[in-house]
This record gives sequence, C-alpha cells and structure tokens, in this order.
Amino acid sequence: MSGTLNEAAAIGGAPRSAAAAAVEAAASRRRIVIIILRVLVGIAFIALWHIASGRWIDTLLISSPEAVGLRLWRWTIDGTLWDNLSITLLATALGFAIGCGIGFSSGLLFGRYQIVADVFDPYITAVYSIPKIALAPLFIIWFGIGIESKVAVSAAIVFFVIFLNTYSGVREVNPLYIYTTRIMGGSEADVLRHVIVPSAAAWVITGLKVSVPYALVGTVIGEFMSSNRGIGYLISQATGLFNTTSVYAGIIVLAVVGAIINAALKHLESWVLRWRS
Repeated sequence: MSGTLNEAAAIGGAPRSAAAAAVEAAASRRRIVIIILRVLVGIAFIALWHIASGRWIDTLLISSPEAVGLRLWRWTIDGTLWDNLSITLLATALGFAIGCGIGFSSGLLFGRYQIVADVFDPYITAVYSIPKIALAPLFIIWFGIGIESKVAVSAAIVFFVIFLNTYSGVREVNPLYIYTTRIMGGSEADVLRHVIVPSAAAWVITGLKVSVPYALVGTVIGEFMSSNRGIGYLISQATGLFNTTSVYAGIIVLAVVGAIINAALKHLESWVLRWRS
C-alpha cells in the first residue's frame, strides 16, 4: 500500500514540478525581455537627444549628451560630484528619517484614537494645505543657511505623506482581527505589533516609496534658496550662468539617485510584505 501511495505521489508531483519550472522559465524570459526593452528605450532617448541637439534645437536650451557626460566625468574626477552629492544625500536621509519617524508615530496615534483625529483634523488640514515651498524661507530664518534648514524642509514634506498613509492604513484594519486578538488576551501592544502594524505595512511602504522623491525635492528646494554646497546649489549656480550642460548634469544625478533609492525600497517592500505570499 505504501508503495502504491508513493508511486501516486510521484506521478502527481511530476506535473506540478514541471508546471512550476515552466512558470519560472516564463517569468525569467519576461524579466530579460523587459531589461532589453529598457536598455533600448534609453539608447533611443540618448540618440534622439544627440540628433536634436544643435540640429533641431539650440544647444543653449538642451545641451548634448556628450557635453553632459563630459561634465559629469569632470565632476567625478575633481571631486565636485561627491562633495556636493554627499551633502544632498545627508540632508535627504536625515529629513526622510525624521519625517518618517514623526509621521508614522502620529499616524498610529491618530488612527487608533479617533478622538485625537477629530480634535486635530482642522489644524492638520490647514497646515497640509500650505505649499511646503512657502515654509522654506521660514526654516532658513529659524535654522540658518546650513544643512539644518534643508533637513527641515525635507522632513516637513515627508511627514504628511507618511502620516496620511499610516493613518489610512490603520483605519482600514479589519476590526475583527483586533477583537479576536483581545479575546485571546492580547494587550494594546500585542494589537499594534501583530495586527495594526502588519496590516498597515502596505500603506506605509507605499508612503515610503512616494515620499523618497519628495524628500529629495525638499532638500533641493532648500539648496536652491540658500546654500553653498549640494546638487541643488550646483544647478542653481549653473542656471544663473546660463550653463545648460551643468543644469542637465545635476538633474541626471538627481534622477539616478532617486531611481536607485526607489529600487532599494521595492526590495524592502518585497521583504516586509513577504507574508502575503
């Protein structure tokens, strides 16, 4: 009897293994095709830029990929890129961390206690309605022209994104899970750890992905207004000199940094939400 069962299991398991292998192979081929298409799109964009530069559009307006690449190379060799990029990344990281910490904590508090949300709702709405760029001069007055004002602008922007996503995620938690945890003797800390935070994780991760570009934007805005270092400073200085090549070089650096950070956050999302599978 045991031999018959083993044979049946082997027969039934073979198709499943073959199907799983076929699915994995198809997924691998799809990833390769997507990578190739992405590379081709990038090459096509650079080729179109090269053709348009000086032929269709004045180089004063769009520069050229060769000039921008050469400028980035010079910045890399003489240390200009690393010195200024490190300042921008530091301010972005600090603003992101501070904004996330305060936004996540506030979102949990407001989401768990409706009375708190009801009392502070008009004030949160009023502050949220203020264009964050309008706060930058105020932060410069408070914290000076150093890195502190850039961190403050970045944190102010990130706070609202994380706060609103966390609040929405907490409010969307199924009450049945909370009641079940309490019936089983769970404390408020257990509810937060095992129910609220995991359930709201998808909302929070989405907020993190959205807030990363905003954190970078906040830092660059602060550097535009008042600074002597940073990628935003390089772009602002180049704009004043009508140096389109340096402007494009700075924009490309910011775009690459944002793409790398978002790719890292996608991997973080897959790891944090691995329980979904």
